[in-house]
Amino acid sequence: MRFFLPSLTLLFPGLAVAAAGPSPAEIVAQAPVSAWHDVSPERLLVMKMGDGGRVLIELAPEFAPVHVANVVRLARSHQWDRGAIIRVQDNYVVQWRVRDEAAPLPKGFVAHPEAEYERPLAGLDYMALPYPDPYAAQSGIASGWLVGREGEEIWPAHCYGVVGVGREMPPDTGDGRELYVVNGEAPRQLDRNLAVVGRVLEGMEHLGALPRGTGPLGFYADPRQNVMIESVTLAADLPASLRPVMQVMRTDSPSFHDYLAARAARHDPFFVRPAKGVALCNVPVPARERK
Repeated sequence: MRFFLPSLTLLFPGLAVAAAGPSPAEIVAQAPVSAWHDVSPERLLVMKMGDGGRVLIELAPEFAPVHVANVVRLARSHQWDRGAIIRVQDNYVVQWRVRDEAAPLPKGFVAHPEAEYERPLAGLDYMALPYPDPYAAQSGIASGWLVGREGEEIWPAHCYGVVGVGREMPPDTGDGRELYVVNGEAPRQLDRNLAVVGRVLEGMEHLGALPRGTGPLGFYADPRQNVMIESVTLAADLPASLRPVMQVMRTDSPSFHDYLAARAARHDPFFVRPAKGVALCNVPVPARERK
């Protein structure tokens, strides 16, 4: 949809309009090669949907190394192949599982991981956001991931596109055979209550537009409604010619700092009054596929 707007000063004489500036999308499009880094194929999952759609997920071993290792083992033993999406709860999560939860577990799989819901800040680069966060004493970006912080402890935030591990009631932490992705308004109340194992870099449209489940909590009431997953493969295990190369913007780059400032105070012509602030989950770290 296009909007045709007359001059704001003609409509409202005396209104002070902020000087125009580039939009966040323009800043991302103009970012130099130096502003990007490649995602290692050892931490990139390629999910192929039954309808041919592709979803690319960057894993987060910095935050949940045992759960991430379990997910990788499941991918390498092909237990995700012919798995299914079993839950689509509107404005909350999409959840999927392996093909057969009773199948033997791959070698090295940890059946009952310890909770990996938060970690020490030490060892990660960190940049604080200067805006209040209702879910954390402070929020910011740690080594490229959106996080909450309290003292020296940090945790990944449940923002749109974040992938976590489904579990039963505590002390269960889930083992990785059921995963979910946030598909709406950030449910930050889940922070520090589940293990976050990654984020979708590309293909959320294939998950976010699925039919909503009509059973409790958005589960599909009839198993015939389940959405098939053709396969989930670690990018490193694909032939080089078929291996996608994803890039994520460096959060220590001038381009990202410009992008962050533009997200907090839009000065492109459509906006009348800059917000002068931004919520953590409204600063998604840009990603793109390198062709």
